[in-house]
Amino acid sequence: MVHVLETGLEFLTSNNPNGKPSVKGYNIINGQLSLASDGGSFTSVNPAILSDTLGEFPLSTREDVHSALDAAHAAFPGWAATPAPTRGQIIGNMGRLLMEHKDAIVALETREIGKTLKESAGSVQEAIDTCLFFQSEGRRLYGQTVNSELPDKELFTYRRPLGVCGIINACNFPAAVPFWKMIPAIMCGNTCVWKSPQDAPLLSFALARIMHEAGLPNGVINLVHGKGSGAGQYLVDAVDEGRVNKISFTGSTEVGKMIGEVCGRNLVSCSLELGGKNPLVVMPSANLDNAVEGAYWGAFGTAGQRCTSLGNLILHKDIYDEFMTKFMAKVESTTIGDSLAHEGVLYGPMLSEKYAKDFLSGVEMCKASGANHMFGKGRITSDNQPAHFLGTAEDGVFMWPHVFTDVTEDMECFHEEVFGPAVTICKAEDFDHALHLANASPYGLSSAIYTNDRLEAYRYKTGIKAGMTGINNSTTGAEAHLPFGGVKGSGNGTRESGIWVIEAYSYWHAVNDELSGKLQLAQMDVEEVEMAEADVDWTQLA
Repeated sequence: MVHVLETGLEFLTSNNPNGKPSVKGYNIINGQLSLASDGGSFTSVNPAILSDTLGEFPLSTREDVHSALDAAHAAFPGWAATPAPTRGQIIGNMGRLLMEHKDAIVALETREIGKTLKESAGSVQEAIDTCLFFQSEGRRLYGQTVNSELPDKELFTYRRPLGVCGIINACNFPAAVPFWKMIPAIMCGNTCVWKSPQDAPLLSFALARIMHEAGLPNGVINLVHGKGSGAGQYLVDAVDEGRVNKISFTGSTEVGKMIGEVCGRNLVSCSLELGGKNPLVVMPSANLDNAVEGAYWGAFGTAGQRCTSLGNLILHKDIYDEFMTKFMAKVESTTIGDSLAHEGVLYGPMLSEKYAKDFLSGVEMCKASGANHMFGKGRITSDNQPAHFLGTAEDGVFMWPHVFTDVTEDMECFHEEVFGPAVTICKAEDFDHALHLANASPYGLSSAIYTNDRLEAYRYKTGIKAGMTGINNSTTGAEAHLPFGGVKGSGNGTRESGIWVIEAYSYWHAVNDELSGKLQLAQMDVEEVEMAEADVDWTQLA
């Protein structure tokens, strides 16, 4: 095996139509490049140009995952003992290296998963911001001193690392989300085994190499590639084997529940950031042009492939017709295509053929629910394409934007997430009805309201059951120093990002330092203070 810092990239022979290279990818275990133990592999392809192969990667076995866990366990004592400011310096180095290589990483993300260059730049910038935020946490990571109830005794609290963390992230934000997870994890002194998303292995490989270039010791972050049902499942199985102290997962609610069960029966901490059917309410006092812009972006930005994408658009009956006229004008003018080849694109392809298949199933579910299919014709082809599609449809996996109206809360499509460019639209009688509809789905990730009535805004933010709320803002968008996560079917209450995430990757250690030279028992040896009695009738003064 070769150390990751002792070699450059290895290129494969390819006939990619755009002349872009294809790379030989590796797992990175204890700083060493390695293939799957049984020689298995898979390829990563560009969803905008399916004939463009980005590389070949190991289809990791259980043995490979266990090797990565061995490396993480071996590295843990030394990393946990590394001074937190030093850990912070390494994390800061990661951020600076990402800044140096940002343009290349952004283009790679767009090529591998099809996001627009603008959105990929946002994802990479969030990874940078996370590094720079947590660099300074190395000089905080505060504990506390606490006054004792007994003399000659000191009490302290410290944050301690959990141990080895299993990291599993989805492919739609392949730069931002793994950094949300791993940066605070290693800041606290943990080590990680990172299962890369199957549809973004090359970007993950590049990011892991940059982490090692920043001065990260061997074994602190170990990268394994493969399927969720393979390497991902092996990592979750290792919780039952007592080899993982934390699982952090971003993905579907169904898989999240399974992971939660495994972690729960082993009393192992898990962070679960799951799906959403995010509501956006528009009230009569709103600036309708602003609301249309926010709803349009929330529904169709990233081709609707965000857990924070707009799900149920809830329109007050008094502005319904005017809003829909403006909204549909924007939907019909949507520019779709490959952002690397065309400017002005709102969204690109689906993340992969699998996501495309699942999305089309979701569209059929909306139809079967009884919703009015107002706009959208499934997959884009040369014979079936919207007016503003750019390129050759058959090159990639592109979808029409879809709009469903006349949706009511008894329909399946009101409650189920459709992961892709589709929005379901409901009509509300008044504010109370709108708030009821906003809370009626089983999810509680993001939410939004457009109103210029301050009381409505207040009642919405206090009445909504969601982890995040936008007021005169879309359901999407989070800053690197704010907590990210949901309630109900959207997560288990843990948070990504911001200072709050430290709670998810550390535990509180209470230390009782007895200086008196004798045994003193709390609650029992405490000197009691008695109240004095005085014969005074204070009512005389009243």
